[in-house]
Amino acid sequence: MLHRFTTSQWLPYPRAFVFGFLASPENLPRLMPAWQMARIEEAQIVPPPAPAPGPLRPRVAAGKGSLITISFRPIPFSPVRLSWEALISDFAWNERFCDRQLHGPFGEWEHCHSAKDETREGIAGTLVTDDVHYAMTLGFAGEIAHTLFAERQVRSIFRHRQQQMEKLLAELRRSQQR
Repeated sequence: MLHRFTTSQWLPYPRAFVFGFLASPENLPRLMPAWQMARIEEAQIVPPPAPAPGPLRPRVAAGKGSLITISFRPIPFSPVRLSWEALISDFAWNERFCDRQLHGPFGEWEHCHSAKDETREGIAGTLVTDDVHYAMTLGFAGEIAHTLFAERQVRSIFRHRQQQMEKLLAELRRSQQR
């Protein structure tokens, strides 16, 4: 069964600044919960077709065709690490990029990140939307696991990701203003 999870976050920063942060695979482990001890194991980066427009030009940006393998702990204190290989399947500067799981813990996973300008209370900012389509493995047993804990864990990880993004972007902005 295919599941969908969508969440949005408004950030008080220009779209190019936010997107530049998201487009850098180096930031992925920093957005994941510390207990997962996520790390990039391998990265075959295909640069995006044009230079990054905007104020934040990431040192590395993963364009369409990039392959990134991360490993992480699936639950706190787990001695087991899971591997996840993802392909960047779509990329348009300052608009969107999508990653698709090639090998990993889900039967299927496609995650599209999009960014658009949005002003709130007179402050120009960026609305970031994460749209995820995923399926569990193990058939009926996987669906039970989804109901019991996986759906809640997906929500929790994205909530953490949003909190981290807010914090990391604020730190990055402060360091740029020095």
